[in-house]
Amino acid sequence: MSGAAQHHELPRGREIITLVTLAAVQFTHILDFRIIMPLGAQLMRVFQITPSQFSHLVASYGLAAAVSGLAGGFVLDRFDRKRALLILYTCFGIATLACGFASSHQALLVARVAAGAFGGLSGAMVTAMISDIIPPARRGRAMSIVMSAFPVASVLGVPAGLLLAGHYGWHAPFFMLGACALFNLIVASFALPHLRTAIRHNRPLQQMREIVTHRVHLHAFALSAVLVMAGGCIIPFLAPSLVTNLGIAENDLTKAYAFGGLATLFSTPLIGRLSDRFNRFHLLTEISIAAAIVVLILTNLGHSSLTFACVIMALFMVTMSGRFAPAMAMVANSVEARYRGGFMSVSSALQQAASGLASVLAGAFVTTGPGGTLLGYPTLGLVSVGFFALTVVCAAQLRNAAPHVAHSGLTSTPPAKIAA
Repeated sequence: MSGAAQHHELPRGREIITLVTLAAVQFTHILDFRIIMPLGAQLMRVFQITPSQFSHLVASYGLAAAVSGLAGGFVLDRFDRKRALLILYTCFGIATLACGFASSHQALLVARVAAGAFGGLSGAMVTAMISDIIPPARRGRAMSIVMSAFPVASVLGVPAGLLLAGHYGWHAPFFMLGACALFNLIVASFALPHLRTAIRHNRPLQQMREIVTHRVHLHAFALSAVLVMAGGCIIPFLAPSLVTNLGIAENDLTKAYAFGGLATLFSTPLIGRLSDRFNRFHLLTEISIAAAIVVLILTNLGHSSLTFACVIMALFMVTMSGRFAPAMAMVANSVEARYRGGFMSVSSALQQAASGLASVLAGAFVTTGPGGTLLGYPTLGLVSVGFFALTVVCAAQLRNAAPHVAHSGLTSTPPAKIAA
């Protein structure tokens, strides 16, 4: 059996409970990263910072997660997944609370760095645990269950955070996240299975060298990184552009995010099932083309009605998030079990670094014009389309290097052994 196919099978009921718990953990990671973006207009006003400074505030989370992820790649396979996840998630909760207590732009920046460092590592453990318990043929659907945290964060988390911010100030969403993290930590301590995944006698330097030099792994890492770049350069200024460019009231942002998240809540499991039934590379290509078209429309819009803004947000979120189920199933199937923790940590680090760099890139293109209008957003849309194309190219290279990664769950051809 391929190392990529090694997993600890659980009873069906326990499997679902584990995936839902992991989704709840991922919900707080995603919301912690995303909540600061719709708060952009408020934070720039309160702290009197420029769009470029705000983009650095957004990027700090991803860049910190990248550095910690690379460090974690050396040691995470030496610990059982559950223990590592609970410790890292506890530190993440504390750092998120620190964001809420920040009294200045600089203090918030430091707290965001800490939250990103621990959030990135615990997120890598979530992805590794999915591969630990789910066979390759069903990983597309499993990924979609955990990635349902994206639309839930949009439907419930972002609107709730904005509502709290509107009534109690920008600090309130982070206190809400801290409370959610505490609840999830208690549930996870009972619900997550104890898997004996630790490799006690591995050599960290040798392990990391094998992870980062294998040809198939390099293609998977490239796909992981560029996957987030297309959305990463658009999303930081999405909420401010809805307000200043499209003319949507700040109070109506919750409606736009909720509508988009609700659409994604239905589309995510559907796309997960499709990625287990059809060729994952072909599915990723088709969704990427649709996403590129939506981005070109979104970034060139002028003043629009709230109804149209909700529709375009739904299309944006459905197509943007829809790429992840087939792409991440391809990435997860490209590694053997003995490398899984370190590999996922490095992959997560690269994704976070790419997201952070995309935010900085967005800040370089976008400036404030007369009346607060964001200039440079249409050009940034073209940059995003370029990253969509690059995603397809990287996915094709991974498929060519390891054809089995794109096979659906209905394909009978067994995966080849891919790691040295």
